[in-house]
Amino acid sequence: MQRRFDNVTGIGRRIGLNDDKGVVVAVFVALLIVAAVVAGYYIVLRPQPEPYNTISVLDSHQKASDYPTTLVANQNSTFTVYVSVTDHTNDPQDYRVETKVTTNLPASFPDGLQVSPVNTYDFSLANGATNQTPVTVTMNQTGSYSVVFELWQKNGSAYFFTGNYCLLPIQVIT
Repeated sequence: MQRRFDNVTGIGRRIGLNDDKGVVVAVFVALLIVAAVVAGYYIVLRPQPEPYNTISVLDSHQKASDYPTTLVANQNSTFTVYVSVTDHTNDPQDYRVETKVTTNLPASFPDGLQVSPVNTYDFSLANGATNQTPVTVTMNQTGSYSVVFELWQKNGSAYFFTGNYCLLPIQVIT
């Protein structure tokens, strides 16, 4: 490190600067070179962002605040949430949202929950578009549950799990 410092101060002396000014000028020149290389990369190559999609769950008032957590079996055993999916790809895409209910999450979660869905709906989205759909779930068996909303995307004639999901923990009491 000392050797590099000596090299930098030597450059400053050769251009007629004292030790302190030489270091400052050398660091400034190095920063200019790095800034030029980074700017050149983005100007010349113009990298495009990686395409992606998102899924989120909103409460019954379409806000991310008052989610259901406790239901009463056979009395207050139904809840509705809004599932929102936004597409950030370059082409229109076909999607599927599967709602699944389980009592325990396997170690392989979230690689696609191997449980039959209680609700499924399909839709198409263009780049930048959002689909917001109300989903109603009824649970009458007492216990602790995980309600999982999985996002699937169509590729050819089949759907594949995108790895995007939302999870609501629900307690059903008597």
